[in-house]
Amino acid sequence: MGSRYGTIIMGPAGAGKTTFASSLISHLRASKRSCYYINLDPAASDFVYEPDLDIKDLITLEDVMEELHLGPNGGLIYCFEFLLDNLDFLTDPLENVTEEYLIIIDMPGQIELYTHVPIVPNLVRALTKGSLNISMCAAYLLESTFIVDRAKFFSGTLSAMSAMLMMELPHVNILSKMDLVKGQIGRKELKRYVDPDVSLLQDGHGRDSGLVYEYKDGLDNGEPTNAKNIMTGDSFAKLNRAVGQLIDDFSLVSFLKLDVQDEDSVGAILSYIDDAIQYHEAQEPKEPNDDLGDGDDG
Repeated sequence: MGSRYGTIIMGPAGAGKTTFASSLISHLRASKRSCYYINLDPAASDFVYEPDLDIKDLITLEDVMEELHLGPNGGLIYCFEFLLDNLDFLTDPLENVTEEYLIIIDMPGQIELYTHVPIVPNLVRALTKGSLNISMCAAYLLESTFIVDRAKFFSGTLSAMSAMLMMELPHVNILSKMDLVKGQIGRKELKRYVDPDVSLLQDGHGRDSGLVYEYKDGLDNGEPTNAKNIMTGDSFAKLNRAVGQLIDDFSLVSFLKLDVQDEDSVGAILSYIDDAIQYHEAQEPKEPNDDLGDGDDG
């Protein structure tokens, strides 16, 4: 059997990963393409489309937290460690998935799973190597409303870059929920976020930019007495600019715009994913339908 093809959908909580997965499935079905939907969020409950494979049939976050007295983050790490120890739960069904399918893997929103610890990168290596040989693209979603707060946006961009370096996969970064910022930002300004412009961190030194740390006297900030001198507005702005320069030096992160209510927007994202995994290049050319000429010979 030839290569299989898939995308793993990642991003922080609330970025719209499951909504994007559902929109992707709808678009694929409308285009007469097959897909195989995998839910790897052990806490997810509501789906537009029932997953073909659901991690909750193996382990649930609720059971782990109750039985092992773990918090949500520790419980999620345990769930994925358990999955790696029982990898045949995932790999055996995928052996029967052919190259005509797009495998869609919906991930939980705790980004430390793929930016801080090697659990998910190890899982990805197991899927992309060996007999499965899945050609996979990572789709990292960042909510478009982050652009309202520049420091928050660049923090999210840094997380996206961290995931790119950890996962070692072809990567598509996506600004989701574009409908929420429609009419709030001009096209020219938006381009500075789509291709992150470090000079955004130098524009606007006002309090509303999110780039100025304000230390207030008389408040217990939990900091030593010299914190006021260390975390002045200028020092905090320099820290943000250093983060921005790091992103600029790597030159890895740019974003695609996604509005799941717009069929063309979903289709455009899918075309980028297809290009990244070289899906169309491996498809066999289809023979013309011989039945089309029936009835014309009389």
